[in-house]
Amino acid sequence: MNLGEAPVRANNLSAADQLLVDGVLAGQRRALAKSITLIESTRPDHQQRAQQVLNALLPSTGKAIRIGISGVPGAGKSTFIEALGVWLIEQGKKLAVLAVDPSSSVSGGSILGDKTRMELLSQREEAFIRPTPSSGSLGGVAEKSREAMLLCEASGYDVIIIETVGVGQSETTVAGMVDMFCLLQLPNAGDDLQAIKKGIVEIADLVVINKADIDPRATAVVRAQWKNALHMLRPASPNWSPPVLTASALHKEGIKDFWDAIEQYRTALTPTGEFAAKRQHQSLSWMWQLIDSGLRQHFRHHPRVQENLPALTRSVEQGHTTPAAAAYALLDYLKH
Repeated sequence: MNLGEAPVRANNLSAADQLLVDGVLAGQRRALAKSITLIESTRPDHQQRAQQVLNALLPSTGKAIRIGISGVPGAGKSTFIEALGVWLIEQGKKLAVLAVDPSSSVSGGSILGDKTRMELLSQREEAFIRPTPSSGSLGGVAEKSREAMLLCEASGYDVIIIETVGVGQSETTVAGMVDMFCLLQLPNAGDDLQAIKKGIVEIADLVVINKADIDPRATAVVRAQWKNALHMLRPASPNWSPPVLTASALHKEGIKDFWDAIEQYRTALTPTGEFAAKRQHQSLSWMWQLIDSGLRQHFRHHPRVQENLPALTRSVEQGHTTPAAAAYALLDYLKH
């Protein structure tokens, strides 16, 4: 939003929340940070306020490019994201870096918890770096990160980077909330074959072999393996075949090529309507995930379910009741 435009006014917003909305739209980092803290809160009154703030800001979202970046620990994600971020700022862009790391709630740490990993980037006014919300489950973490992404877009950031670790379902989850999912790999054939076997290759829109300067020969082998693996798959779009690039983030090599690929992707998929359709599909998928989550929560908190669940659980475990009969009996309580 341009500063000359009229501020967004929304019904039911308190004066304090209207200040948050106006501050986010004006690009104030403090207002953005406070708004993200509000959406991360588990208090019901905070959740209600957060949704009102998000609704007020929704018309100002959607203009950024959303990029997911994943890779095994040691792949150089932080160095790569920092090199990319600094380069983008030099091109006149603003970027936000968010994280989806469900392991942080278990280990007590976060992949973005230590900003010294991106020391240069964190000092730049044009960059906003936010650690993982410690919400516990992957679904909870992803939900908060999605909403934080919308807030960053409303605040005028041109590029949103969602960083994740190559663990469990986190990569699939992040791929379902970004425009383009990029996989960072090392020039190590064993690790890369592992990633190919895991099926992650199917969700990658772009593969980057980082630290290519360490062993050019190994890099060439791994690049060929990835190209073969991608060639064997049917591409998600007839208008895009995922490229395999090489980079050395430490030496700032391959960064421009990476961004050129991002721009080519958007240019290829926008005229066909695929770019917009992907976002629409993601929004609907998100809505149904929240419905499923809400129904499950409502079910677990229903008084009669709480009363009868332990006995029925034991009965299923002991083989006295079929899982289906127990499920239908419990679901039946929701009708009353």
